[in-house]
Amino acid sequence: MSLSLADILAAARTIRDVAVRAPLVPSPYLSAFCGQDFLLKLENTQPIGAFKLRGAANAVMNLPTDVKGVTCCSTGNHGRGVAYAARARGLRAVVCMSSLVPKAKVDGIRALGAEVRITGRSQDEALAESQRLARDEGLAEISPFDDPLVIAGQGTIGLELMQDRPDLDTVLVPLSGGGLAAGVALAVKAIRPDATVIGISMDRGAAMHASIRAGHPVEVEEVASLADSLGGGIGSDNRLSFPLCRDLLDDVVLVTEEEIYRAMQTLFYEDRMVAEGACVVGIAALQAGKLPALRGPVATVITGRNMDMEVFRQIVSGEDVILGDVTLKGRPYAA
Repeated sequence: MSLSLADILAAARTIRDVAVRAPLVPSPYLSAFCGQDFLLKLENTQPIGAFKLRGAANAVMNLPTDVKGVTCCSTGNHGRGVAYAARARGLRAVVCMSSLVPKAKVDGIRALGAEVRITGRSQDEALAESQRLARDEGLAEISPFDDPLVIAGQGTIGLELMQDRPDLDTVLVPLSGGGLAAGVALAVKAIRPDATVIGISMDRGAAMHASIRAGHPVEVEEVASLADSLGGGIGSDNRLSFPLCRDLLDDVVLVTEEEIYRAMQTLFYEDRMVAEGACVVGIAALQAGKLPALRGPVATVITGRNMDMEVFRQIVSGEDVILGDVTLKGRPYAA
């Protein structure tokens, strides 16, 4: 199965009345920091507070009229997108999640009218339950990343980036199951082949990074992270997002929890934005000096705002944060 720019253009037409065209804005502080225009694609302005609405809406709106309902596994935002799109079509939605997903994200999905099934402590266990529902109850399963319609929907972000800034040299994309990174890289490379696209993840439990290094999908241990949206496996039978990320990403960079913590403070204090830890991994990589030499305009995707606000308060206040059995030492913000 192959995907092309034509699929992304079709997705843009399909979702134009559901997902907003998120603004692309400069960050004066980060631009000065790196010596190039540094731009923020504000997907946290979507109706569900996250970019996942794009792929979910494209998949749900392309379902046949006789479908009984939909199911998916999710670390939070994909489930919210599926729930939102299913409600718009009057469909039942069942979202399967692990016990590692923050309560704020579970509550947000329920508020959109979806059923939530908490299953196990990993995304793989949640995926197994979603697959069972599809098999036993006849629901249409919508993968958070390994679905051509989902990838094409996420690819509309890359399309908009190139339409708004045709001279973009580097795009920094948060990397988890690879639906976002695959779609964005596909669009960017189709329009500007010499642009650099870098996937960025946390350094603990980065499934796509481990899979690319191994040459095939592998399982990783999931642990609590400030970038919880980037947790979970990529599926042992991954057909699309793994080969696309392997072939199209120029590099994959990993950042620490401490670097994510600092980047969340930076985005809040310098650009006045509330964003999840997963959103700021590009900023974290920049501040930590982990990116290659930047030659021109840079953009990163601010993927969502649906986080536990008490944890966010602790971070911007410079307090300690507990991540499972690890305590992340706080530090006051300093530019």
